[in-house]
Amino acid sequence: MNDTDEESLFAANVTRPLADRLRPHSIDEIVGQDHLLGEGAPLRCMIESGHLASFILWGPPGCGKTTLARIMASRTQLHFVALSAVFSGIADLRRAFDEAKKRRAYGEGTLLFIDEIHRFNRAQQDGFLPYVENGTVVLVGATTENPSFELNSALLSRCKVFIMNALDANALDRIIGRAETLLERPLPVTAEARSTLVELADGDGRYLINLLETVYDLAPEGATLDSAALLKLVQQRAPVYDKDREGHYNLISAVHKSLRGSDTDAALYWAARMLEGGEDPLYLLRRLTRFAMEDVSLADPQALPMALAAWDAYERLGSPEGDLAIAELIIYLGSAPKSNSAYTAWGKARKAAKEFGSLMPPAHILNAPTRLMAEAGYGRGYIYDHDTAEGFSGQNYFPEKMGRRKFYDPPERGFEREIRRRLAYWERLRREKETTGGETPRR
Repeated sequence: MNDTDEESLFAANVTRPLADRLRPHSIDEIVGQDHLLGEGAPLRCMIESGHLASFILWGPPGCGKTTLARIMASRTQLHFVALSAVFSGIADLRRAFDEAKKRRAYGEGTLLFIDEIHRFNRAQQDGFLPYVENGTVVLVGATTENPSFELNSALLSRCKVFIMNALDANALDRIIGRAETLLERPLPVTAEARSTLVELADGDGRYLINLLETVYDLAPEGATLDSAALLKLVQQRAPVYDKDREGHYNLISAVHKSLRGSDTDAALYWAARMLEGGEDPLYLLRRLTRFAMEDVSLADPQALPMALAAWDAYERLGSPEGDLAIAELIIYLGSAPKSNSAYTAWGKARKAAKEFGSLMPPAHILNAPTRLMAEAGYGRGYIYDHDTAEGFSGQNYFPEKMGRRKFYDPPERGFEREIRRRLAYWERLRREKETTGGETPRR
């Protein structure tokens, strides 16, 4: 008797979780990913051609990454091997590669699915390269983290990245409908409570199914739950913080938005919840550094150096001593003036760069290292700002066919109040010089 036979004897005595029973068996049953799996979409085309190339699936928890990989292996007759970077090491990878080489010798391909692939260190990621290059395995990696930050450039150069979306309300409602069809009874909730369930899932299909299972199992017979009764019921199954799943994203969002709202105490609470739940302190520090750049920015130019110093202090001290560096950074960021003006300005500048991407700089600010360039007018009429009384020439530095644009508009907050004053001064001088031919009138 083998393991399969033994499982078949006793499987009937075990109730399969609803998530397992609702697992899609075809690409058409996967919801919320039409940009990848709809007619003419890239992954559908890859599946229908029967030729899979290695790729990375980047998306939030519960959007169907593992299920998609299983279906793709089945549709293309590849042997499916799944490993988790959380639980697997070098020995597991070597075993998987050795077995894939043996199957390849007999003409069978292998789809190697690595969940949480960003958890592998750089050396382990490098270990994939020869097996991906020679076709021993088709690698499908799943990650909830930005591959640009977490995966080796060498691995990324060999794998296309496909972005999977969090499930929208329509996709989540389709999952509820499938559960009702499978169980042959409607979900015992009001229309309002049904919407509440969708909101609670927050784009996570797996979590939604767990909520559905709770409602079906625990709702009083014959009752129809309203939103209040639903919330009371599902709180009995409130998920423990899991740094790899929905709790991770809910709490880091709470930290970020508390800081943005200058609620230092709330930010300290949510950050403490994350660390007590086992979150990687370096992940939290990376997000706090991002906040210093995006949400404090030039309103307090010391925010970014403070974030980098806290990061460095934690890496030198570790826990528990280094935890205080995190707390001090949170207090600093929470109490600092806030501004996203640099973030907004950069977005406007990039948009303009795409719109006017072929225009030359004005000739007067171009260097003229050769006689031909000088004769063509390069550098002619340039005014050296330091030679002016104000240290400001007021000349145009935008392409002539583009005209001046205003991207950066600092608020009257923090250090940017001083920046705004300087910009207004220079703008006034620029207008005066334009009307007087470059000379500032005497006062």
